[in-house]
Amino acid sequence: MRFCRARNIMLNFTDLLHRNEPLRYKMDVLKEGEIGGYCILNERRLQDNADHISPLQSWGPELRNFRKLPRPPIVNGDCDIVIEKPTFIMKIDAIVNMYHHFCDFFNLYASLHVNLSHPDAFSTDNHIMIWESYSYRSAFQDTFEAFTRNPLWDLKTFRGKSVCFKNLVLPLLPRMIFGLYYNTPLIYGCEKSGLFKAFGDHVLHRLRIPHHERKNQRIRVTLLSRDTHYRRILNEDELVKALKENPEYKVRKAVYNKKVPFKKQLEITRNSDVFIGIHGAGLTHLMFLPDWAAVFEIYNCEDPGCYKDLARLRGVKYFTWENTTKLVQQDPGTHPDGGAHAKFTNYSFDVKEFLRITSQAAEYVKNQNSFKEFVNKRAQRKKAGIKNQTRTSETKETENPKSEETAKFKPDVQSKDEL
Repeated sequence: MRFCRARNIMLNFTDLLHRNEPLRYKMDVLKEGEIGGYCILNERRLQDNADHISPLQSWGPELRNFRKLPRPPIVNGDCDIVIEKPTFIMKIDAIVNMYHHFCDFFNLYASLHVNLSHPDAFSTDNHIMIWESYSYRSAFQDTFEAFTRNPLWDLKTFRGKSVCFKNLVLPLLPRMIFGLYYNTPLIYGCEKSGLFKAFGDHVLHRLRIPHHERKNQRIRVTLLSRDTHYRRILNEDELVKALKENPEYKVRKAVYNKKVPFKKQLEITRNSDVFIGIHGAGLTHLMFLPDWAAVFEIYNCEDPGCYKDLARLRGVKYFTWENTTKLVQQDPGTHPDGGAHAKFTNYSFDVKEFLRITSQAAEYVKNQNSFKEFVNKRAQRKKAGIKNQTRTSETKETENPKSEETAKFKPDVQSKDEL
């Protein structure tokens, strides 16, 4: 009930014509018999495994209604529509929050690996249906380009129709108990998940996010600025100014909002060495940092495990504020449900302490072999280019020593990959 792979399955959406309420997180989208196939069905075993039903933790609400059909639906023309291409049906979390929405994308990616038996499993020539009736709009919707080249579907797409899917996947869910990313039961010492790194590489590659060449060894420091009502850094400009006074840093203050295309956000993140921000969903970007990077969660707002665990899974170094006497909380903060809460207020930070922790993060980066290799690539290519120039010049002089034109260097043409 956490992952299901199906063939030649019929889903009957005709009853949705009579439902006008928005369908999100509903557990009664399908009624008994509105999902089925021509197969040998162990109905008792199915019901035994459907004891746990939840909108975002299980496919039990849907699969408990599976029934055996009297005849093959596709062969006998019982379907209004037949979908030939592989189709993923997704239950998605909060699309306005990067942390929660990327639980969806991560589990979709992991599902490509589960029971991998199809040669085109990583093809983008498939369909994705979102299991709700809202039209999908999100600041992070570009990420779907990493998984499909076709328009997204939802429950409105086939309302009033019976649809047969030749190849259907109900992927891993975003809030599974003991799940991946959300509800992950991390133990001490667990870090550098290959799956998390592969997910980041997959998204960056498919979205063609560039990794810029380095002209020097300056540490690229990105401070993520919030334009929200809460968890703003009150003395942010002072902190940025202090960072810029260090010649070893190349500093950028970034605001990741709707005005900045998501692919541009990823480009900034991918080309950061030290990524700084206060507790908030924007720190989910740490999954797209380079391997040598460090993330500095200035203050965790009394939620110590969230981004620390995510950093551990991705394999980037994590730093956070240690001395609470060197920060000032604007007010106690008021949770919407009442009571003081550290996430619902703003903060200012001691400049010296901020620089000290940033310096620790920068030192970590500089000592990583992967960082040294990356920044030295340009110097190595430049050195190799000089040698090639010399060899080319010497060869042509030997072939025709009297010709000055022949002796002039003509640079090698780089391949597209090298460029």
